[in-house]
Amino acid sequence: MVTVAGPASAINSYNAKPAPERTEVGALVVQSDRDNDPATPDAVRWSCSGTMISADVFLTAAHCTVGRPAGTKFYVTLAQNAQAAIDASNALGGTPEQIAGRVGVQGVAHADPGYPGNQADSHDIAVIKLDGGQAAELAQRGSFVPATLPRHDQLSELGSRALDAAEWQVMGYGTQEAVNGPGGQTHPGGGVRMKATVDFNALNKTWVRLAMNESRDLGGACYGDSGGPNFVTLDGKRVLAATTITGDTPCYATNVVYRTDSDSARNFLERFVALP
Repeated sequence: MVTVAGPASAINSYNAKPAPERTEVGALVVQSDRDNDPATPDAVRWSCSGTMISADVFLTAAHCTVGRPAGTKFYVTLAQNAQAAIDASNALGGTPEQIAGRVGVQGVAHADPGYPGNQADSHDIAVIKLDGGQAAELAQRGSFVPATLPRHDQLSELGSRALDAAEWQVMGYGTQEAVNGPGGQTHPGGGVRMKATVDFNALNKTWVRLAMNESRDLGGACYGDSGGPNFVTLDGKRVLAATTITGDTPCYATNVVYRTDSDSARNFLERFVALP
């Protein structure tokens, strides 16, 4: 089992393309007190990625929502360029709530109570739940078709050979792979919805490992892609098989993703959506 390192967050630059057509994939925008000074305004920034799995439920990772400062508010945006939307809203001014509200639609975060779990099962899954008015507002901002979730234990039933032959894609708003500079490594970019082809590597009870090596014409996830979708095409249908959780520190080789067809993921998700 992989040792879970720091959270992942972005689509690296090589072999990656913009994904304007994937309007069900969005960014998690966070309004919070980052400096622990109540006298200064809250910061508004995109933080993680995620996917609409129904008209009112946005799927992401628990580590994107848990452990935030008191009073943190969460918003969902399905904009292709979340960073540009935040920049434009900041330029208009107003309260943090007004700035965030122009970018996304506020919802309530619910994380799996089993998080952070352990290496075998991290329970690193969460949703942002929208009420009726919030869901209607999101729909007014742009059309989307919610992602399709897999059947119970569907990946195990297919087996490694079939999964290796299938087409996999990772999507998200994260940063790029590490760049060496005078001050050490940095991860530039981020805030734009991107997609990249990845390749199946291994499967276990709650995790899928996906290869993203540039030398194999693959792309992959990086910092900011946490909670974002990893789709597999099965019988011509795009299925949200797993969500990005972690990987190697420089974002070069492996994306480690949390299965959505597992018992623990489904036990959590059935509280919010009808499952296949």
